[in-house]
Amino acid sequence: MELRQLEYLVAVAEEQNFTRAAERVHISQSGISAQIRQLERELGAELFDRSVRTVTLTVAGEAALGHARAALAAAGAVGQAVGEVTELIRGRLTVGMVIGCTVTPLFDALAAFHKAHPGVEISLLEDSSDRLADGVRTGAVDLALIGAATATPDGLEALTIISERLVAAVPAGHPLAKQRRVTLRDLIAHPIVCMPPGTGLRTVFDQACAAQSLQPSIALQASAADAIADLATRGLGVAILSNSMAASYRDRLTARTIDDVDTPALLALIWKSAHNPSVRELLVRSRQAFTELPELHR
Repeated sequence: MELRQLEYLVAVAEEQNFTRAAERVHISQSGISAQIRQLERELGAELFDRSVRTVTLTVAGEAALGHARAALAAAGAVGQAVGEVTELIRGRLTVGMVIGCTVTPLFDALAAFHKAHPGVEISLLEDSSDRLADGVRTGAVDLALIGAATATPDGLEALTIISERLVAAVPAGHPLAKQRRVTLRDLIAHPIVCMPPGTGLRTVFDQACAAQSLQPSIALQASAADAIADLATRGLGVAILSNSMAASYRDRLTARTIDDVDTPALLALIWKSAHNPSVRELLVRSRQAFTELPELHR
């Protein structure tokens, strides 16, 4: 049994697909399949159910997964311990970023980190905020920039980068543009264009509507603020954005703060543990990168 086989086991279990797992660990699909088969022969049990489109763990696979993760973590800790003594950080760092994010200081932080620690292999993963948070909890992602509805997601550490109220953005001539105040009840008379479930902004909006037993008509969904603004500009619905997002489109959209949504939408860095020296160092770089931008409302 080899550590790389355990790495492949974890990758297939998390991706639920041999092709995606192979891309993640940078080998061919046939190569990862052969290694998993070899591991199964050695253990005397099938680890994955391949009879359906989505690859799932068997009972034996579930039993093996936790031990595989622990073995990989232990092996990584050996290198980290030596690296800390020699002040040389090596290994792999997986960083997540919510789809459609237009706040880029994280890239500056990654660049500064890479320059200081070229021995660390960095992977950048885009996904929904909910999936990224789950990835951080399981250890598949080391640190992630997500949209959130709460300051600190359950079981994780967090650094709030932006905290802003929700706004409704509409083109000139729209009835809401003529109002000085806008409430959720005003919005439900119009189709809504917003981000999909799993994003922090959408969670705040959905929770606020549910608290008043309101059922808005979600006409269109998009993961990027640019797409939401373009759809609203064309009259396809009222855009639900954060204040700083809407400010980028003030030349074509009028933004009104939604008065009865007090809970802010947050953009936050999240991590599970800072024992990993790579995570600690990237957090330092991230704090510096985000702090240097005074226009961000922390």
